[in-house]
Amino acid sequence: MSQVLEPDSVRREMYRNQVVEHGESFLSDIDTRKAYVLTPDKGAKIREFPLSDSGIGMSKALEIVAEAVDLPGLNPASGGHLGYIPGGGIYLSALGDYLADITNRYAGMFFPNPGAVRMENMLVRWMADLVGYPETASGTLLSGGSLANLTCIVTARDAMGVKSAVVPHAVIYLTNQVHHCVTKALRIAGLTESHVRYVPTDSNYRLDVSALRTLVAEDKAKGLKPFMVVCSTGTTDTGAVDPVDQVADLAEEEGLWLHVDAAYGGFFLLCEEGRAAIKGLERSDSIVMDPHKGLFLPYGTGVAIVKRGDKLAESHHYTAAYLQDTLLQQDEISPADVSPELTRHFRGMRMWLPLQVHGLAPFKAALAEKLWLARYFHEQIIAIPGMERGPFPDLSVVLFRYVPQTGDSNAFMHKLLAAIHHDGRVFLSSTQIDGKMFLRFACLSFRTHLHTVDLCLKMLKECVEKVKTQQWA
Repeated sequence: MSQVLEPDSVRREMYRNQVVEHGESFLSDIDTRKAYVLTPDKGAKIREFPLSDSGIGMSKALEIVAEAVDLPGLNPASGGHLGYIPGGGIYLSALGDYLADITNRYAGMFFPNPGAVRMENMLVRWMADLVGYPETASGTLLSGGSLANLTCIVTARDAMGVKSAVVPHAVIYLTNQVHHCVTKALRIAGLTESHVRYVPTDSNYRLDVSALRTLVAEDKAKGLKPFMVVCSTGTTDTGAVDPVDQVADLAEEEGLWLHVDAAYGGFFLLCEEGRAAIKGLERSDSIVMDPHKGLFLPYGTGVAIVKRGDKLAESHHYTAAYLQDTLLQQDEISPADVSPELTRHFRGMRMWLPLQVHGLAPFKAALAEKLWLARYFHEQIIAIPGMERGPFPDLSVVLFRYVPQTGDSNAFMHKLLAAIHHDGRVFLSSTQIDGKMFLRFACLSFRTHLHTVDLCLKMLKECVEKVKTQQWA
């Protein structure tokens, strides 16, 4: 019976063809599929098929996937995914994952799979060069921004000597626009007893450097230990880019660790328009970037890079008797020595394959396109009477809200969002800033083009009319 786990070439071909056919069916109408679908059962059909000894076969399994997984809820592969920070999942990355899974390469340590480790280290070095970090920098591919931010924060804690006795006196500076995974990472890293200062922002929701300077001075006067400031290069709510270059001046003066969460915006450095908006990243001490955002890879691909790689290794290296053989070959640093992970997916292949096959040019073009589409949307949205827009976008997120002539705007916005989700042709998300509900146009899918944005504008106008005329309660 156990031999079933090793299908022969005929059965492998059969399975493969069925899966490829399923994938091709999904992609063949990706442009007409809704970005968001409300179904009555919300995927509950999955529960009708509990695991059993006999199995249900590939055809039935794919039928269930199509109905219960591919259809309900958000379709992140859609160009109409304009909420949160989309990416898309390019096709060659799927093939890269297929190769990585078939060969089951272990990319955690150099000794068992040197080529896989060299591949991932090469990718990290390319990203460090993009940021402008020196040769001393080191990093690792992780599951996303959450684990990457945690990795950098732990490194900062240790490098700055914030041990348990120091924690109650330590001070961390960030804005209320920082991604929640940063504050979550502070908790996991044992820094909840530290003082967390929320630095005011300017009218564009960027960190106010002069307010930061005042807070640091006040904390030092109290005998506290300021040790880290966190900037964002593309906040999730508003897409704001903090003035990293100016913050770096202060960080150098005061001896602060400067960490930059560039999970969303970091890869805009690849295009000229992005570089004009992002300055000073090379002056940070650590940085997070998410290839599953700005490089359009599948979910589960983030990176943490630290300027002083030795500090990253000091916080994350380990030894174990059963791994003594791995010490025989140390031509390159092992990802497991600079990461919380030991057993890990070979993430490098999903990134290396499309970058090598396609080259960088199409990625640069796609990123520039998203910036221009956001500017276009920002310009066009006020053509809908009653719409207010947020600041001119630093990157590719645009805030906007509808203000009715009478009645509560937030109440209207809740109805408008429900109408948008019910329509589903494009997906938008909402946020709350200073008590006001805004919608977010977040443009970063490689499948989003001008016709998608025009459809979004058309749908918004229609949905506003539905709510105004009470066609949508």
